[in-house]
Parts: sequence; C-alpha cells; structure tokens
Amino acid sequence: MTQVLPAPPLVSVVTAAPRRFLPVLPVVALIVTLALPVSGDGGGTLADAVSGLVVVCCALRLVRGRRRPLSRTAAVVLGLPVVGVAVATAGAASAGVGAEGLVRYLQIFVLVPAAVMLLVRDRRDARLVAWSLVGLALWQGALGVHQFVTGTGASYQGEMIRAVGTFGATDIMGMAAVVAFGLVCALGLALGSGPARQRTAAAVCALALLLPLALSFSRGAWIATAVTCGAQLVLAGLRRAVRVFAAVAATAVVLVGGLGVGSAMLQERISSITQVADAPDQSVTDRYTMWTAAVDMWRDQPLTGVGMKGFPDHRDGHASLALSSGSDTDGAGAGFRRQPLLSPHNMYLLILSEQGLLGLLALAGSWLALLVLGLRKLFRARRSASGPDCALVACGLLLWQLVDFVYADIGGPSTVLTALVLGFAAWWALADEGARGDTHGDAHEGADEGAGDR
Repeated sequence: MTQVLPAPPLVSVVTAAPRRFLPVLPVVALIVTLALPVSGDGGGTLADAVSGLVVVCCALRLVRGRRRPLSRTAAVVLGLPVVGVAVATAGAASAGVGAEGLVRYLQIFVLVPAAVMLLVRDRRDARLVAWSLVGLALWQGALGVHQFVTGTGASYQGEMIRAVGTFGATDIMGMAAVVAFGLVCALGLALGSGPARQRTAAAVCALALLLPLALSFSRGAWIATAVTCGAQLVLAGLRRAVRVFAAVAATAVVLVGGLGVGSAMLQERISSITQVADAPDQSVTDRYTMWTAAVDMWRDQPLTGVGMKGFPDHRDGHASLALSSGSDTDGAGAGFRRQPLLSPHNMYLLILSEQGLLGLLALAGSWLALLVLGLRKLFRARRSASGPDCALVACGLLLWQLVDFVYADIGGPSTVLTALVLGFAAWWALADEGARGDTHGDAHEGADEGAGDR
C-alpha cells in the first residue's frame, strides 16, 4: 500500500520561494535601482552604491560558507584586467586621477562581475535575473515611447523626441542599452525549451521592445542588437533562423516599402550609418576624429598608453581641427548643456590609448575567453534536456556588449549593467556543470555552498 505524504504547510510553501532566491536578490536589486530617475551631475549613483552592496553580500556569503570563491580558471580570466589597469594607474597624471580610474575599472570589470557570478547559483537564478532585465527594459521602454509621443524626451534634430527613459539627456545611451539587454534576454528565453506560455510571453516582450529601441535613435545599439539577435537565432538552430530571417525581411518590405511605416528621421538615422566618407554628420565626424586621436596616443606609448584617464589631457594634441568643442544635450527634464568630448566612444580604443597594448590584451583577452568558453558550453546545452535558454541569454548579452564597445565606452549610470553582463556571462562560462543545474532545494543547501567552488 502506497503511503500518502501530508502536504507541506502553506506557510512553508510561501516562505520557501523568497528564501530560495535570497542569495541572488542583491543582483535583482541592482537591476531595480536602474528603474529610478538619476541625477545628471556625473557623480556616483544609487546603482553604484548597490553594486558595492552586491560585492559585500557575496563576500559575506563566502565567509559564511567557508569555501574557495573561484577556481583557478575563473580567477585568471576575471583577474586578468587587473594587470593592465595597475600599470595604467602607475602612469596616471596624478595619484588622485589614477586611483579614481583604478576603482572604477575594478568595480566594472573585476569585483562586481565576480560577485554576480557567485551569487547566481543555477538556471532558476539566471532566469530570474533575465526576466528582471526584461522588466526593466519594458519600464524604461514605455517611458521612452511616452517621451517620443508627448515630445518630452531628449533633443534630436531640434525636437524633444529622443527616448531616454529615466537616464536623461546626459546619458542618451542608457535607455538604449537597457532596452537592448532586455530584448536579448527575451529572445534567448523565447528560443529556449521552457513552457510554451513562458516562451510566448518572452517573444511578445521582444517584439514590444523593438519600438523603444528604434526611438532611442542609437545607431550603435541598433547594430549591436541586430548582430546579437541574428547570432542567437543561428545558435538556436539554423532552420529556425532561416524562417525568422525570411519573416522579418518580408515584414520589413511590407511595412516600409508598401505601407511607408517608419518616420523620415528613422530612415535618415539608419542611412547615416554608412555615411562615413560621403557627407557624414558632425557626430560621425567627431567620433572618427577621436578614434584617430586615440590611435595616435597609442603610437606615442604603444605598450602602456598615456596613463589612466589620460585621454582628455592628450586629446587636443592629437585630434584634428575637424573635432567640435563638444556635443549639445537638451530636454528630458534638463536644460541645454554643452558636453565635452572626453573619450573616443570606443572602449577598445580608449583602453588602447590609456593602457596600451598590455591593457587591451588583458581586458579583451578576458572578454574573449568568456565568449569562447560560453559558446563551447552553449553547444553542449543544445543537446541537453534543460535547453539552451540561459546559454543564449548569457552569450547574447556578452556578444551585445562586445559589439557595442566598438561604438561606446563606459560612463554614465547604466555602466553597472556592463558589470552585471560580464558576471552573468562568467557564471555560464566558468561555473561547473552542477552550479548551472535547475535545482537548489533547501535540503541541498550544503551542496549548494560547495557548488560555488568554481
């Protein structure tokens, strides 16, 4: 005779879920803080403070569990950027400037990614983080669409229509990055093998986020999103990718060619991507002028660069007269302001100019290692029963960031998301197979503590 076990008390069921997700809640809190308005003074933000809290929570968890935080491979991959950063700090113009840059680089590329990697324990934690990014993207995207419709956004070609969400006119890339991250997460979840209802909801979210991404007028975000979503579709299955590409192409022909959907501003912005030599706009001219200046700085100091945060001091000595004095920002609740051009808007060239070849090899080598290891494990996940949704999200987020770094660099309140993305990718690429499983019940808490030995 089969013995029927009594059902667990309702209180136990209700309290089990929050307790089960307790370790990853600081990471979710970091995402939630980016839904709040930020000041445009350029100082530290609430998200920066919460990112420090994420590191502290991770440290306390490691002390309580008495376990080794990182495997040798993880320590090498995540610690590699320290080499170039330390050398560049020693070559900074002043100790204060060098220390400021050192803290920022360690925060974004070492400490917070390592903490996120260790706090995300398994696929359920990873899916919670991914859905949190989708929720943040939907919120910021809805605000952006409202700004476009009501004319309360940032200035674009004399009109207050540029969607920037809560980030304001001084961080016009903030909302675009958030929406793009949410779109990549939603597409990865939609391409997984989860419940049909979840995959349908994710697909709907991905489609909904296309509009605010377009209204951000961010060419770099468009390019990075197109490359990443295309890669996700191919990695999820070539046949499915061909069908989706055909459907997207047919829809674009009908909407744009047949019905004329798409404002003239959007069409002009898209066409400006290819206008590099043939009458480019001033923003394109400034970008390529600063790229040239960054390369010239590297040629002067090829191994170690001009020093941490040294680009602004050396810019005028290497830039041509085609460079404007700054970029104009206006709208979205702030007045007109002239923003100085203090970076080349290319993360790779920024590192190359300030940290030299040593710094670029260290940082880019760390990112490339994460991408290669992540893709290798993605191909394994395609053959497993759990499906590749978390793998597609992790590799997609990392790929988006690496492509976007060609057109942007760190700076602004949304920069902490770069650290979160690197940590998420590190969890997938560097954690052992057990740590990426789907179960971490309370009865296995001790095994969970050991699973973090990555």
